[in-house]
Amino acid sequence: MHRAFEQRPAQVRAWKEQVYPAIAARAKAEKADILWGDEAGVRSDDVRGRSFAKRGSTPIVRVGNKRFGRSIISAVSRTGGMRWMVFKGALNVRLFKRFLARLIKMAKRKAFLIVDNLRVHHAKALAPWLEAHAHQIELFFLPSYSPELNPVEVANADLKKNVTAKPPARNEQQMVDAIIGHYRSVQRRPDRIIAYFQHPDVRYAA
Repeated sequence: MHRAFEQRPAQVRAWKEQVYPAIAARAKAEKADILWGDEAGVRSDDVRGRSFAKRGSTPIVRVGNKRFGRSIISAVSRTGGMRWMVFKGALNVRLFKRFLARLIKMAKRKAFLIVDNLRVHHAKALAPWLEAHAHQIELFFLPSYSPELNPVEVANADLKKNVTAKPPARNEQQMVDAIIGHYRSVQRRPDRIIAYFQHPDVRYAA
């Protein structure tokens, strides 16, 4: 387990004991869904899992000389829902706005989306869009330097464990296919998503 030096324990306690319970109470009163969002990345040279070799020899995994990667933004709910979007490069306001629009497009209820304090999430350029869609979605922010409080981090770990344990992608399309295949598989198993919320750090959100 890792904790940032900059993390403030008092803020974490306040989040668990006061702030989040208040958000949950509002969501119940307003019949809104609580979603937890975050970004992650997968790289072609991030190879995990196990291999084998003859005794006395070092196992070798062959990877491509050209490095490439993909970014993902996803959101999960404690009831087993998941939405995601794969993109190239770093998240910016345009991409984040596109993801938010996708979240509310098919939603039957208002969404309370909890995210970290990435600069894009607080961007002034995002404010007019959020104001125009205030009846459909609202953002809330975790304490600074506290990613372990976000259940979607468990989903990100699940993604990396499953995608990077496979044979290394030879090209970008193979990587994209592996990422999409994983998320589609997870979406068909709400019980797996609900299980993310049983991790000790995020059980308070279950």
